[in-house]
Amino acid sequence: MPTYVYGVVDSDTDEQTFSDVFEIEQSVSEPPLKTHPETGAPVVRLLCAPFIAGTWSPMKARRLLSNENLTRRGLTRYEKTSEGYRKTGGSGPDMIPRNSAEN
Repeated sequence: MPTYVYGVVDSDTDEQTFSDVFEIEQSVSEPPLKTHPETGAPVVRLLCAPFIAGTWSPMKARRLLSNENLTRRGLTRYEKTSEGYRKTGGSGPDMIPRNSAEN
């Protein structure tokens, strides 16, 4: 189902400015919204470039860089913490302590 972007019309100005912007999933056959689903404020559908999931989509990048996929490929992933680097996936030490010489 496509995701559409709407702008809440700011009625305080003469120009068409938006006080808020939000996204909502709607069927292609549904008519555009005229009011905000929660506040009832007037809205207009904004034109945005479509996102077409292809070879290098954000979803594919997340999947390729997931801890499970990195572990399966024999890699180890660490996240930086205040104490050093904590292992989040793969094999190796659970923690690499921060070098006191870095301070």
